Amino acid sequence: MNKRFATALLILLSCAFAHAQKTPPPNLILIMVDDMGYSDLGAYGSEIQTPTLDKLAAEGIRFREFYNNSICAPTRASLLTGQYPHRAGMGFFDVNLGLPAYQGFLNKESLTLAEVLKANGYSTLMSGKSHLGKDSLAWPNQRGFDQFYGFIPGASDYFDIGNYGKADPVILVKNNKKEKLKPGEYLTNTITDNALEFLTEQNKQNKPFFLYLAFNAPHWPLQALPEDIAKYKGRYDIGWDSLRQQRIARQKELGILQAGQRVADRDPDVPVWDNLTYDQKQLWEAKMEVYAAMLDRVDQNIARVLNKLKELKKDDNTLIVFISDNGAQGGYSGNARKPTRNSGPIGTAGSYDYQEQPWANVSNTPFRQYKNNMHEGGISSPFIAWYPKKIKAGTLVKGTGHLIDIAPTFYELAKATYPANYHNVKSNPLVGKSLAPVLFGQATEVNRGEPLFWERAGNRAVHKGKWKLVSTFPSYTWELYDLETDRGETTDVAAKFPAVVNELSVEYFQWAERTGVVDYDKIKPAQPMNIPGQSAPARTRGN
Repeated sequence: MNKRFATALLILLSCAFAHAQKTPPPNLILIMVDDMGYSDLGAYGSEIQTPTLDKLAAEGIRFREFYNNSICAPTRASLLTGQYPHRAGMGFFDVNLGLPAYQGFLNKESLTLAEVLKANGYSTLMSGKSHLGKDSLAWPNQRGFDQFYGFIPGASDYFDIGNYGKADPVILVKNNKKEKLKPGEYLTNTITDNALEFLTEQNKQNKPFFLYLAFNAPHWPLQALPEDIAKYKGRYDIGWDSLRQQRIARQKELGILQAGQRVADRDPDVPVWDNLTYDQKQLWEAKMEVYAAMLDRVDQNIARVLNKLKELKKDDNTLIVFISDNGAQGGYSGNARKPTRNSGPIGTAGSYDYQEQPWANVSNTPFRQYKNNMHEGGISSPFIAWYPKKIKAGTLVKGTGHLIDIAPTFYELAKATYPANYHNVKSNPLVGKSLAPVLFGQATEVNRGEPLFWERAGNRAVHKGKWKLVSTFPSYTWELYDLETDRGETTDVAAKFPAVVNELSVEYFQWAERTGVVDYDKIKPAQPMNIPGQSAPARTRGN
């Protein structure tokens, strides 16, 4: 009897093992939006209608702390390689400043998610914004993607032509061949159209897929579909002061903003809404209506992706991660370039307006500062991960993840080997940590054992435990904040804790030396550079 029982048990275990061996690795979808603030989703406190992303949040996990690199190209370099941007060759932007860490395109030592996952049996698909170098050797198809549709530089119009004015031609690339956006098309929709086409074609292959969906919305120019704009008509007549308070209240209700946390002081350079004239209010309201409409359309398109997954019967074995590349963009049109080119009303083809500082201050609620700055408003992103039956629904954690953690997470879940050498080039070792323990409930934040570091155009920061050290170029003075109670960075405690400042600054300079960071004063361009997506410096405290 015991022998029979043992035999049966052995058979059952063998069957279970065989079944486990046949369990396919997950499909991976990475969604990134552009220039979206921390509070711009319903699940993070916004009034903007984002039901699809809110559903993913309700059925998945949200992080209170997830960090990017404060601006487009360096963020994308870290996201796709798991490296700090300097190690990947993009410490400044997609322009060459003459040093390997600032060459302006991805180096060969930093392997992309597409290269590694493709070598491990995945189909690799991308649709949207690349911004990883203008040279064709840095284009997505040359860096591991089987399929690519999108644009190479840092910004694009959303319409080729419209009822008012004429935009610049929208030059796109599909698998290394250039094409143009057709009249009547809207780029956010077309990016998704191509992603869905790739998923349909990929379904004929017997292997998992990795899809990188890189929307350019809500990055300037403010251009949206009339039916989306109409949904927000009059919604923003309350102004930015009241709206920011509404978002703070919602964040408290949602648990995004915890009890005892201080919010950022009101930006002193943002005018009081009630002091504006009627005409000024009408102009400003129109900007935010279009901005909201652009995000609304992104959410609608993510719903299309979910429907496609369900149609292909792949929704149960797909991980979706959603993030933003940096905080909302500050600065004023009086100091910026694009709005002077307007040839049509805000929202139409020919509109080159952007959200600007007063509304960006709302988007980055409850934080301080903006894109291209290392205070929390510049480097904080929402983080949503959805993986049915694997991630516990409705989870909200501290998290403290970073872009460099995405690659090790995906490789762990895909059971992918990260090669020490790739095409006879020694690979940079990964520096991030897998988010899997946090995603699956074994931890509430990443245990990385070392600080997180930032440097971009002379702006610097270190995050270790509850402490954050930060400085804003051209100043080299360190500020210190206790993020445990003051994530709004309202009270600089550097003078109170000099030992902490010394410890973190030493660690920063050690990191800078081994990562290739150079004093920005020594390499900064002689003349201001016309870089798409980089506003004039915001005229706020700390700049």
